[in-house]
Amino acid sequence: MVENEHLIDLKHISKEYDGVKVLDDINLYIRKKEFVTLLGPSGCGKTTTLRIIGGFETPSSGEVFFEGQEISALPPYKRRVNTVFQKYALFPHLNVHDNIAFGLKLKKMDRKEIDRRVDYMLELVNLKGYGKRRTDALSGGQQQRVAIARSLVNEPEVLLLDEPLGALDLKLRKEMQLELKRMQQRLGITFLYVTHDQEEALTMSDTIVVMREGKILQIGDPKHIYDEPANAFVADFIGESNILRGTMIHDELVRFAEQDFPCVDFGFGENAPVDVVIRPEDVMLVGEDVGQLTGTIQSVLFKGVHYEMMIDTGAYTFKVHSTTMQPQGSRVGLSIVPFNIHIMKPMEGFRKEEETGEV
Repeated sequence: MVENEHLIDLKHISKEYDGVKVLDDINLYIRKKEFVTLLGPSGCGKTTTLRIIGGFETPSSGEVFFEGQEISALPPYKRRVNTVFQKYALFPHLNVHDNIAFGLKLKKMDRKEIDRRVDYMLELVNLKGYGKRRTDALSGGQQQRVAIARSLVNEPEVLLLDEPLGALDLKLRKEMQLELKRMQQRLGITFLYVTHDQEEALTMSDTIVVMREGKILQIGDPKHIYDEPANAFVADFIGESNILRGTMIHDELVRFAEQDFPCVDFGFGENAPVDVVIRPEDVMLVGEDVGQLTGTIQSVLFKGVHYEMMIDTGAYTFKVHSTTMQPQGSRVGLSIVPFNIHIMKPMEGFRKEEETGEV
């Protein structure tokens, strides 16, 4: 990747509030026309990162570059970015058209050009014919579309979105996820999106940045992040996982749940402690006589597209997703192919098994 394809570069960004470090040496680049999501739990620093890019916060140390120009001291109104927050902050005394047109009128743009741009935006966000409506007469989803249109009508190079779907119900949130991705692709501008919802990140993003306690843990496309998590925290936060303590006996052989399993990983040394991650959909139910492990089904939940079963092997209780259901109390065999066993170095300060009581 050559440098001039980067639109935004964060270099060694740290931020402290009253001596407490909320960002710790963040390095990140964002490319033109990319949909990038900052993903992590509350308090991980994702919104602070977004606010530093938008100019609402100044880093305690480090540099922010926009197309190669250092902009750390540049105020928000001079940056070629716009922001959509969870609270849409629409003007209640203005109708939909005038809310969207507000920024263009401040620029003293020609009225015909304003009307042309606003009409285009209303069509883009599927609100054609809503221009004369009062904003307080709109649903939450419609208000959110107006807020997005108001930000996009100024033709920013970057749109910053800080959990904009958080106030919507589940069905509408899923619809808006697809709408946002469609808009981003149609307009060809860069979206930087903040969320704690991993499904949202997987659905919309070109690139996901997973954060925890002010640090970036992993950067990659959704499939890579899901299939090859860098550590146990990422594996647990992105989707559901069985995370076990294990011992790497030697290359391509690992021991967990009191059994030895062939795997495809290497380079961890011999008899080394490791974290073992296995996705619930990668555990196959087989006959008790042919399974690598055997266990008893403790619970069965129907989740729509699959059944979720908790299966106690004695050494560990596995979460298993399967399209076929076995009744509670059944004895079953479990089989895991080598490719679906993910080995990683133990992560300090994170132990899923201890938190859940699964050992």
